[in-house]
Amino acid sequence: MSDSNGYKLTALKVARLKTPGRYGDGHGLYLRIAEYPDRNGKPLRSRNWVFRFERDGAERWMGLGALHTLSLAEARSAARENRRLLLQGVDPINARKAQRHGAKLDAARGTTFRQCAEAYIKAHRAGWRSAAHAEQWPASLERFAYPHVGHLPVSAIDTALVLKVLEPIWSDVTDTASRLRGRIENILDWAKVREYRDGENPARWRGHLDKLLPKVSKVRQTEHHAAMPYAEVPTFMAELRARDEISARALEFTILCGARTNETLGAPWSEIDLRAKLWRIPAERMKKSDKPHTVPLSDRAIEILEALPRVAGCPYLFPGAKAGQSLSHTAMLKILRGMRPGLTVHGFRSTFRDWAGDCTNHAHDVVEVALAHVVKSPVERAYRRGTALLKRTRLMADWSRYLAKPTARKARDNVVAIR
Repeated sequence: MSDSNGYKLTALKVARLKTPGRYGDGHGLYLRIAEYPDRNGKPLRSRNWVFRFERDGAERWMGLGALHTLSLAEARSAARENRRLLLQGVDPINARKAQRHGAKLDAARGTTFRQCAEAYIKAHRAGWRSAAHAEQWPASLERFAYPHVGHLPVSAIDTALVLKVLEPIWSDVTDTASRLRGRIENILDWAKVREYRDGENPARWRGHLDKLLPKVSKVRQTEHHAAMPYAEVPTFMAELRARDEISARALEFTILCGARTNETLGAPWSEIDLRAKLWRIPAERMKKSDKPHTVPLSDRAIEILEALPRVAGCPYLFPGAKAGQSLSHTAMLKILRGMRPGLTVHGFRSTFRDWAGDCTNHAHDVVEVALAHVVKSPVERAYRRGTALLKRTRLMADWSRYLAKPTARKARDNVVAIR
């Protein structure tokens, strides 16, 4: 029996209904009672309001909420709103989904670029092949990106903001800027998948930023790593040996070995063979060659290693301030800039090559292999076999002896003969 408005249920009747089934109130509103067992087999009962309607000839059911949350009057009001949407040609289920999605996006708009970046790094750090690489991500973002966009909602990052980060450094530190662009692109893609933003990625290179910034290859032609003239290096090394910071020892070791920053900072003790005086770097840690590299260690390099502290729980030669991690990626650069502003750690590899070419009779290919460069000459394979190790051992010993001299002699008085 219905009341004057066509409704069939009353609050008292609703309270008394217990038997599973659907009980219509009229105008598409139903009370649905279901019974199901719990883990112990004990029957449980649910009572929910549902709205039935037809859309494009198909029957659809829309849940409105549980009886303990919505009263009969509130359920009727919700059904009435849905009927109004149907009169406007709107599917109420789709409308509710859009509303929820909008609310989710509104909440996401408060998520900052920095929060997304930190979440991305945390999710991917375990898959990165070296500790140095893992340090470069937050270091580059902290230095170049966060000051401009770190505090902004990730949904607000657009092309203009990406350019604000990249343009000031694109010509000066192009390789770093290019890697930073890729990192920003990855973070924004991650944010889109997590529904923190939508639309195209403003950090995308192909078909987007390549129209606004010069190609890396074009800019890199004028880019170089500031290097110290080899005649000045022995004096510098004497000053460096007088310092007792662990970053000073890391820098001295790097120069002695002609190594890259990442190779030194990511080196664990397991790569060092003190008895054989060798440092064996696996292929996965080599920057460009993707081949293992063996560095003959001079007597001074061995002295440095033997004097280093062994920190419990830290596998690296040069432990950093954080437990279990290596020295900061910028630690050696900071001490170098404090002693000789304007120079780079990588520049000492050029210094080593210039010294070997000007002041020794060591073969060019031996020097290139010592630097872990890809040698394209036919003798490359020969220099990567056993005889090259002996030749490179002599080369690195000569380099160490040269660095130990208190003052540099003129190049013409400093030719080293191969023994």
